[in-house]
Amino acid sequence: MKIYTKKGDSGETSLFGGTRVPKSNERIEAYGTVDELNSFVGLAASYDLSDAGTKYLRKVQELLFTLGADLATPPSSKTRIDRISDDDVTFLEDAIDELEESLESLKNFVLPGGSQAGATLHAARTICRRAERAAVACSEVDDISANCVKFLNRLSDFLFVIARYENKHAGVREETWKGKQ
Repeated sequence: MKIYTKKGDSGETSLFGGTRVPKSNERIEAYGTVDELNSFVGLAASYDLSDAGTKYLRKVQELLFTLGADLATPPSSKTRIDRISDDDVTFLEDAIDELEESLESLKNFVLPGGSQAGATLHAARTICRRAERAAVACSEVDDISANCVKFLNRLSDFLFVIARYENKHAGVREETWKGKQ
């Protein structure tokens, strides 16, 4: 099977179910940004991680594929797919709670950076926020599943916490923002 189909050469692509839309469509922007996010999570996972980091990032990547399919498939579509569920949001909340147990409470903003994994996870968090904005923009003009935005909102929190956790695992001290000196 060839990887190229030439079907997108005119600037259109197909949603799950076959509907053709412009590649500039809000839905395409939303799930395309989720795809970018998944690649950054994969980059973070390629570094030396804690056991918890390895476990959680693998699961997050699986959920990001589910989210991409969810965003690519209008809820009204007859195409049957897995969708992001309340349980997926709860998974992130439970992971955040577990990881935070070993972290110091925050008194200042944390400057993004640290170890390679931590810095990459901070970058992934910003991409996640962009994906969330894209999903909200899509929801303003088209129907998306209710849990998509909630999942992305919680995922950005998770990515912040796991970045801090991986920096601690790597023995890298967090730098905090202190404002103008």
